[in-house]
Amino acid sequence: MNQAIIRRRAERALVGAACLLLAALLAACSRDAGPPRPVAPVAAQTQPQAAADEAAAQPGPADEAAQPSGEEPTEAAPPPSPLKPVPAGETVKLTSCDGENTVAVAEDVTGQPLADALMDQWIRDHPESNWVAEEKEKHAPKPPADNSHLLKGDQGKGHVYGNYTKLDLVTWARETEKFVAEGSRIFHSGDELGSTVAVSCDMCHPHAANTHPETYPKFQTQLGRVALLRDMIDWCVENPVRGDHLDPDGPTMRALEAYIMAQRSGVQMGYGKH
Repeated sequence: MNQAIIRRRAERALVGAACLLLAALLAACSRDAGPPRPVAPVAAQTQPQAAADEAAAQPGPADEAAQPSGEEPTEAAPPPSPLKPVPAGETVKLTSCDGENTVAVAEDVTGQPLADALMDQWIRDHPESNWVAEEKEKHAPKPPADNSHLLKGDQGKGHVYGNYTKLDLVTWARETEKFVAEGSRIFHSGDELGSTVAVSCDMCHPHAANTHPETYPKFQTQLGRVALLRDMIDWCVENPVRGDHLDPDGPTMRALEAYIMAQRSGVQMGYGKH
């Protein structure tokens, strides 16, 4: 009985000694580390930076002086977002000159080569854009007269051509040439003439030969009356070409008449001549 009591007391003393030793070790570690530092809340940490940003956003004296009195200060536009870098060796898609299609070019192409690439793609997308030059190359319609002499001499106030410039003369020539080229295109196309037998005007009148527009008006035996050039054009379209009647003031007739007359440029007028 006494031995059991003594054993329990010894065990308790041993446990107490171990607890005292552990407490002493913890106290020593606390002294080495120093007092714990207080951790500031997140809001307290970001407050100085937020205050600095707010101060930077406030208008300074110079800004207030530049701002008109009585008006609300305008907000600064946001900075443009940086372009995404393109890896070397890849292509970039750019909008073509028509604003509808895109052009794929190497990302390092700049300057004139880039402009040429854009224009080349635009021409491929619009093959009809160069039709005047193509018509001139195929059928060689005669060029319009040179009017440069109109700007030589006294071009002062009150002169009939006093308010015109070289640019005006270029515009006149370009539009006239385009009108004649349209007539040449129709003249050489049975489809444009509406032919049901695939016949075009140039098959009988290559380059508008033997049309003699300078001899109209004159009596035409085919019509049995005095005819204008457009009357004879319409007769040819309805008969040899086997197309439909043309409106005498329609764009097809006007273009055909312009081309035929242009091809006889420089020939002396002689109406009624056979």
